[in-house]
Amino acid sequence: MQDPISLVEWNEIASYISIGLGAVAILIVLGYSMMLSSMRDAKKKYDYINKNEINTLWVASIIILAAISVIVNTISDELTPIMIGVRAFVTVMMALIVGVIVQNLLKFYYPFYIEKRLKKLRYKPRISPKTGKPMKLLSEEEEDVYLDEGMQAEEDVFSIDYDVWIDEETGYTKIEKYSGHLHADQCPECNYQTLRVVKEELLEEPSHSSEGELEKYYNCGYCGYKTRKTFRVAKLSESSTEEAPA
Repeated sequence: MQDPISLVEWNEIASYISIGLGAVAILIVLGYSMMLSSMRDAKKKYDYINKNEINTLWVASIIILAAISVIVNTISDELTPIMIGVRAFVTVMMALIVGVIVQNLLKFYYPFYIEKRLKKLRYKPRISPKTGKPMKLLSEEEEDVYLDEGMQAEEDVFSIDYDVWIDEETGYTKIEKYSGHLHADQCPECNYQTLRVVKEELLEEPSHSSEGELEKYYNCGYCGYKTRKTFRVAKLSESSTEEAPA
């Protein structure tokens, strides 16, 4: 029968495990950072950050918590079944508490920081591949001529938002697509950025002669605050029935 593991052996093994886990967490964050820094296109960076950053940090945080939990259990003068059980239970409970705190920070506080970065990327001047000069971002009214009828309809109900950049020298245009509900707003009740649209209702259809009316229902994912707002939907553009210029 094999002898039970000694305290010294356990401490040595646990140290290696914690170092390995820490290295994995660092590699995950470094890999994400390197991938992001390799992107030159602002829209690609925008999409990559929005889709991956919070999840990447959460996974890395879990692995780091696991590494800390392992190394904490090496601080012991004895290695008995009872002691192992007690320390394991306490460690798991503490890790769960810290994990919830980290998760809330990433869910409710970090979006404020990420939102600022995404806004800078979205409105950073695009460079024309034709002239190498900065392009112009068109206004909501100016961009309609470059959007087809379906695109304009998406914007009218706030499900999708399009940005149109144009090179005024050559006429080259670049259309970028953004989700209208990509990010939550700041809740007036709890001040967290967790107020999201849960339902939309078109009260009045827009026409070529009159505006429409849209009602949006909001719900806070943190405190449960609910509200609704009414928006005017722009008249249908006459150009929406015409073919967009090449």
